[in-house]
Amino acid sequence: MTWKVSKTHGRTIRSLLPLFTGYMFFCGNESDRIEALKSNRVANLIPVIDPVKLIRELTPIDILIRQGTILLPHKYLKEGQRVRVIAGPLMGTEGIILREPEKLRLVLQVDILGQAASVEIDADFVEPIDPK
Repeated sequence: MTWKVSKTHGRTIRSLLPLFTGYMFFCGNESDRIEALKSNRVANLIPVIDPVKLIRELTPIDILIRQGTILLPHKYLKEGQRVRVIAGPLMGTEGIILREPEKLRLVLQVDILGQAASVEIDADFVEPIDPK
């Protein structure tokens, strides 16, 4: 859970919202899983193949929340994923995401030439393109 602060009609409103909406963490055996699904309050359960990795990835987030750091949900972009630029001078352009330490790059391919160029881009300026 994380706090969201907004202002409406001159009032400051603090709301406690899930950081990852739509997800609830559940630990149980097969019998517990079946009971959760029968409750009609769970749409699906995602099996965790590597619980150690999940804990390792969630631990820094937990530390920051416990320290009172404000975390915001962020787009999940994978390297090699096709995206469309939604803001700035390249708006409407499509490309491929490339991650480098400390930065995100948009690769622009010129297929007819067999060449490409890349530019640093803010993750908020792109949206994933759904595979067809």
